[in-house]
Amino acid sequence: MRTLKDKVILVTGASRGIGASIAEKLATAGAKIIVNYAGGKEAAAQTVTKIQEQGGEAIAIQADVSNSAAVKTMFDTAIAHYGRIDVLVNNAGIMITKLLKDTTDEEFAKQFDVNVKGTFNTMREAATRLADQGSIINFSTSVNRIMLPGYSTYVATKAAVEQLTRVFSKEVGGRGINVNSISPGPTNTELFTNGKPQEVIDRLASLSAFNRIGEPEDIAQVVVFLASDDAKWITAQNIGVNGGMA
Repeated sequence: MRTLKDKVILVTGASRGIGASIAEKLATAGAKIIVNYAGGKEAAAQTVTKIQEQGGEAIAIQADVSNSAAVKTMFDTAIAHYGRIDVLVNNAGIMITKLLKDTTDEEFAKQFDVNVKGTFNTMREAATRLADQGSIINFSTSVNRIMLPGYSTYVATKAAVEQLTRVFSKEVGGRGINVNSISPGPTNTELFTNGKPQEVIDRLASLSAFNRIGEPEDIAQVVVFLASDDAKWITAQNIGVNGGMA
């Protein structure tokens, strides 16, 4: 069902993992996709090719979302190509898991630069350049709802994203733009599984009601709904997408 027919959607961090799955699912629903990537040019090209092979429309644009000038150029390029942007999906993010006492200044700053400043930069552009009646979907985390040692800086960045989401929804609501965040739980991506023993993954899987971790498509389906007109009365909300983990 093409619920997003002709909507133009920018997905940050869309070259692989959850972002790529989101881009592909949105395209299947009829959207025209801007695949943003920071450094994975080949992976982004593969995502674009996969969308096109399935009959969809997509382009790839490189931009480090933590760089405000790069974000402005990304919006310029996307709007020059498609004429507008209807939906912004702020998926780009990084996660460094270390005990707080072992976290360096550089690791702290890097997570805030990408996760918080990156979201801030794209929303600041969207404030005046996203089309009226548009939608913004930001990414938080279900780890905010539990207390896992090693995640302190990461969850601090995502708590900031949730607050930006709530306040910003009131700032752009007059243009009919709804703004929400979603909080995935453990999801079967390279970002999550790398470096984790199977026993750790199994333990986290046991926290869900379905005794498994999520798949990227589980997250993508919710993004498709929030990007659609069916979700226009939902704004300023954080939605857990975690199989009942938290």
